[in-house]
Amino acid sequence: MKSAMVAASALLVATASQAVDATAAKALAQKSACLACHAADKKLVGPSYKEVAAKHKGQADALEKVSARIRSGGSGMYGPVPMPAQPTLKDDELKLLASWVLAGAPDQ
Repeated sequence: MKSAMVAASALLVATASQAVDATAAKALAQKSACLACHAADKKLVGPSYKEVAAKHKGQADALEKVSARIRSGGSGMYGPVPMPAQPTLKDDELKLLASWVLAGAPDQ
C-alpha cells in the first residue's frame, strides 16, 4: 500500500513538472534573481537546474523539498556558497519555480 502511495505521489510530481508554465516560471526566476546564479544546463554560482532535477528524480516529496529550499535558502547541499532565501514568494510561486526546476527548466 505504501509503495502504491509513493508511486502515485511520484506520478503527480512528474505530471506537475510536465504541465509547468515555462514562460511564467522563467519570468519569475528572472524577477527573483535566480538566473544570476543558476542556469538550465551548466553550473554557475549554484548548480544547474538539470543537476537539481537529477538529484531529486524519483523522490515523491521533491516538489515540497525544492519549494522549501527556495523559500529558506541555505548551503551545503551543492557546496559551501549559500543560496539566498526567497521568503516573500507566495506558495503558488514557489511551486511554479520548483516544478520548473524539477522539469529541468524548459524554455517551452
